[in-house]
Amino acid sequence: MALLFCFRDQGTMVDAESFTRIALALPDATSAPHFDRTAFKVKRTFATLAADALSANLKLTPDEQEFKCQLAPDLFEAIPNGWGRQGWTTMSLAKATEEDVAAALAMAHVHAVGKARKS
Repeated sequence: MALLFCFRDQGTMVDAESFTRIALALPDATSAPHFDRTAFKVKRTFATLAADALSANLKLTPDEQEFKCQLAPDLFEAIPNGWGRQGWTTMSLAKATEEDVAAALAMAHVHAVGKARKS
């Protein structure tokens, strides 16, 4: 079961190495270049890391996006375009803890895995 949120403490800023380690620790996750970003995917892309490592974009449901943006507006912001209306959400890594990142990536990862096929 995915961790939906965590109670934030004053941990250290998450860097690109930590974000990548956490993302690739998820089942079957891989990384690949995606324009000027690094994409993390399973069957579908669930996150991209900006080249400057200051932010990441996560694919959430619109309801999850709304929840995250209300819970931690200093960390999460809907992308202001059609991608954002589909749930793509920017996470600022400057104030994020590893626990924040792990919870958000786990939430996004669930949707990228896809549903099991009926037999």
